[in-house]
Amino acid sequence: MIGRIRGVLLEARPPHLLLEVGGVGYEIETPLSTFERLPEPQSEVRLYTHLTVREDTQLLFGFLTETERRLFRALIKVNGVGARTALGVLSGTSPEEFAVWVETQDLTRLTRLPGIGKKTAERLIVELRDRITDWRPGVLVGGAAPAGDAFSNAKMDAISGLVALGYKPQEASRHVQSLDTEGLSSEAIIRAVLRGQLQG
Repeated sequence: MIGRIRGVLLEARPPHLLLEVGGVGYEIETPLSTFERLPEPQSEVRLYTHLTVREDTQLLFGFLTETERRLFRALIKVNGVGARTALGVLSGTSPEEFAVWVETQDLTRLTRLPGIGKKTAERLIVELRDRITDWRPGVLVGGAAPAGDAFSNAKMDAISGLVALGYKPQEASRHVQSLDTEGLSSEAIIRAVLRGQLQG
């Protein structure tokens, strides 16, 4: 298995890029989330990779973050979700947003993702909601939770509530993380964020 690759970016034409490693050019498929953050051609690039081997071909997928690769691997294990659909999901949202949508069972947003219909969205919720805890907001940044911070259920519920009120997931996470939430319920955390916004 090829787990990580480092080389010089030769070409980038969504969804493919060509990476030269030791004189060999590797064709790699990536989501738009990775493409948007690629440097200029002839620059060095490091990617986390996933190799798929079939009878007639070998496909190499690349991601700038390990979190994106983890989500990709989780998605392709879901019945009816292939690599192309998984790339479409990563192209349409961040792993953090996706985690919130699954935990809040937000079928409306999930079905707006490329290749995701209602039945597939329902399957994603059923199969991933118990495994999505490692991708909660605050855990995703850098791939690990901030030192000394066990991201509590109250915090997660507060973030979900703020998202339902119209906040973007990353914005909601930032507001909650800025508070001293020890001993607070999710409702109290939401009220504290709203009060801070009104006063600001």
